[in-house]
Amino acid sequence: MQKISSIKLLPVYLIILTIMAGCNIKSNEDSSSPNKLTKKEKKEGWILLFDGKSFNGWRGLGLDKAPDGWIIEDETIKILPKTNWPRQADGQPILGADLITEETFENFELTWEWKLLKGGNSGIKYNVSEELSVSYPPNGCALGFEYQMMDDSGLSGKAAKDNSTAALYDLVPPHANKILNPLGEFNSGRIIFNGNHGEHWLNGKKVLEYDLGSEQFDTLLQQSKFKDIPGFAAKKRGHIVLQDHAEEAWFRNIKIRKLKN
Repeated sequence: MQKISSIKLLPVYLIILTIMAGCNIKSNEDSSSPNKLTKKEKKEGWILLFDGKSFNGWRGLGLDKAPDGWIIEDETIKILPKTNWPRQADGQPILGADLITEETFENFELTWEWKLLKGGNSGIKYNVSEELSVSYPPNGCALGFEYQMMDDSGLSGKAAKDNSTAALYDLVPPHANKILNPLGEFNSGRIIFNGNHGEHWLNGKKVLEYDLGSEQFDTLLQQSKFKDIPGFAAKKRGHIVLQDHAEEAWFRNIKIRKLKN
């Protein structure tokens, strides 16, 4: 039997190694690049809400396109600062417009990454009815549950306890032992909203949970700024919303999967 020279096999072996290395490199890029779904995420039913380069699937509240002040920058959705804009009592701009998903969701798990700079303030809103929102001033401001995102260093007193980052704004405070990354670095947020149960997570840790219709939640609602808005806390099939609070904020890796209650 004729022996096959190991020298002749060497080019074939190198080709195989090159192909394998290329596959590994692609796999690593898929798992670490922003605004992409891994094979595992796709199998689990995750949907990418932001493609990293356009406002496809998004528009302004009450508008048919993305409002002024929102841009795509370095594969993030960014809200530009509006230092000279008139504001309402809680600091939100009177002339701004929140960015909302075209699709609505009822039971879901939502994850995203976000960052702020000093003095930053924004949020992710959910359980948002556009019809209800446009019935109350100011124009462009979504009414719904809000996962608070802000520079906590500027808070004091009751606000520092109740309305700091990851709070269900003006309703449920987060745990005191939460971990928040330094300003200018990305944090990861997570919301689970399934049936009447809600959870907020920050950087991999659950920081609060609540149940709609419970005695505790109803008490908090009656103490909030939303107490006189009929239907505010009713479970809805609602929009996901990025808040325009007139300060710079960056969003990326916005992903959602529908849950079966």
